[in-house]
Amino acid sequence: MSTSNVTLEIAGRRYTVACAPGEERHIESLGRSIGEKLAQLDILRGQSAERVLLYASLLLADELHEAQKASAPTPADDEQAETLEKMADRLEALAQRLESGVASA
Repeated sequence: MSTSNVTLEIAGRRYTVACAPGEERHIESLGRSIGEKLAQLDILRGQSAERVLLYASLLLADELHEAQKASAPTPADDEQAETLEKMADRLEALAQRLESGVASA
């Protein structure tokens, strides 16, 4: 399988990354996103590449955590789901009674 190379510039440093053919634009977009996040942090100027990438990892992990927390079901969601499930059960029972009444008529 062939690979492509993409060069990303993050926090003033250039990194060459291998990717599957056709994924170049996506990888470049991810690199830009990371670079933009890091550009907001003045504290990173003059830091080592390892420290810059550590901060990038922490920022992205925090963003992922917040997104997961925002999409996690809440007790209200659970309560609504339970109510809908009970309604569906009652409707199904009613439909069965109606069908059996029609069949015996």
